[in-house]
Amino acid sequence: MMRNVTTSSSSTRGIAAIVGVGPNLGRSVARKFAHQGYTVAILARDLGRLSRFADEIAREEKAQVYAIRIDCSDTQSVIEAFEGVLSLGFVEVLVYNAYQPIPLQYGGSCNFSDVRLDSFQKSVAVSSVGAFHCAQQVLPGMVERGRGTILFTGCAASLSGGTGLSEICCGKFALRGLSQCLAKEFYPLGVHIAHVIIDGVIGASRVVKVPQRSLVGEQLSIGGDGSMDPDSVAETYWYLHIQPRAAWTQEIDVCPPSPRFS
Repeated sequence: MMRNVTTSSSSTRGIAAIVGVGPNLGRSVARKFAHQGYTVAILARDLGRLSRFADEIAREEKAQVYAIRIDCSDTQSVIEAFEGVLSLGFVEVLVYNAYQPIPLQYGGSCNFSDVRLDSFQKSVAVSSVGAFHCAQQVLPGMVERGRGTILFTGCAASLSGGTGLSEICCGKFALRGLSQCLAKEFYPLGVHIAHVIIDGVIGASRVVKVPQRSLVGEQLSIGGDGSMDPDSVAETYWYLHIQPRAAWTQEIDVCPPSPRFS
């Protein structure tokens, strides 16, 4: 199911498809690409909430925004959703930001024997299998045109396992491997594929400004609880998309200032 929210402004660029749009990072990434002149397709399971985000972004950025329902754990849902996305035109940018929340706070503990198989399978499906299907939908068009960007969102669990984190770690480990494999195969064909490690908590608002500049020359904002501002993190996704081909980044770590970097 697809809902179109549009304004009088029309884009001369391709489509930016943002999969896994929630109230923080996904919405900020979608807003950034809309601001830069892209027609944006935002995808998630909750079409009602997604449509509200589309209304907001379209109004603020005077952009064309399409809300499309997707369940990344369901292959047929991914195929149907991207039939709608591809009907809009050439998908120049794919951001895969989907993951399956687990009822466990990071750093907590959980007995492995308590993990349900269906929950484990769904988490792996959303984190990695869904990314596989989404990439397969857009890569043919990118290869045909010799350009395009695919950005996968990872996290600290992409790099290191931990007690009680088998569900998210296995899916995110696989996503990182997928990103590396696709990068090596498609870099020569003009497609930039990168993995973004979000090493910290992304909040909803700016509270504290710190005198540290990001890769794109903007201040990184952190909340009083140490969370990162999603609009600042979204700048990294834009930076990766516009990188010159002669020096593409395959993996980047985004984190708030902390003592371990001092």
